[in-house]
Amino acid sequence: MFVIGSGGKHLEDELRELGGETIKVELGKFPDGEKYVRVLGSGNEATVVSSTFAPQDEKIVELLLIGDALREKGFERLRAVVPYFAYSRQDRVTKEGEPVSVRAIMKALGLYYDELYVFDIHNPKTLRYFPAKAVNVSPARAIAGYFREKLGDGIVLAPDKGALERARAVAEELGLEYSHFEKRRISPTEVEMRPVDVDVTGKNVLIVDDIISTGGTMIKAAKILKKLGAEKIFVGVTHGVFAEGAIERVSQAVNELAVTNTIPTPVSKISVVPEILKL
Repeated sequence: MFVIGSGGKHLEDELRELGGETIKVELGKFPDGEKYVRVLGSGNEATVVSSTFAPQDEKIVELLLIGDALREKGFERLRAVVPYFAYSRQDRVTKEGEPVSVRAIMKALGLYYDELYVFDIHNPKTLRYFPAKAVNVSPARAIAGYFREKLGDGIVLAPDKGALERARAVAEELGLEYSHFEKRRISPTEVEMRPVDVDVTGKNVLIVDDIISTGGTMIKAAKILKKLGAEKIFVGVTHGVFAEGAIERVSQAVNELAVTNTIPTPVSKISVVPEILKL
């Protein structure tokens, strides 16, 4: 049985259409702005689905309250599916006195949930902070399925070496070649980007990554690929954390921009719901 939090409402209709059963839950706020939760169903096990996109803190508190409400009603086993996990990029201390924010959130969720499932978390190693079973779910199958016909006999690229495993996963689903961009400083103020050991001339190219925010890297990569003779350029990303105007800027620079629906955006064209139902 699924319990849908406010960060999962955009997924609820599809979950039901594909056979997922949901438990009714009332979500709201008290007059002073504090969150209100009431679980109306009953059972032994439940899977709570809610992304923690903005306002992130509200959705995190809501996940904790839903977990407490379910335990109060006698549910014995709880799973949290958090397609987009907020604070995941705050995974280390850069200045003395800072928290490891992702650790704090995972430990808090571990008070109520027996299992945690996230999609394409920024640093998979941070899942060790969750005190029980934690799984990083790859969206590679979904992204590959969406772009299969569009890309044809193309190439999959990561914008940097850190995202190479994401490119590899998508490329393997498609049976295509993959590589990454390499950055090389050519002056104190100028950095050169080039794809490593691949020829993109006359080829369609799909650039994949976990998060897109301002889109600056994708736009720069697209310009380089066009200069190198690429045919069509596509961008497929898991989490669309878009800064204002980023969707328009990236869309103008490439043939198509598509992200998954871990976060609802105008370009959330790739659904992770089938993957959630397999968990």
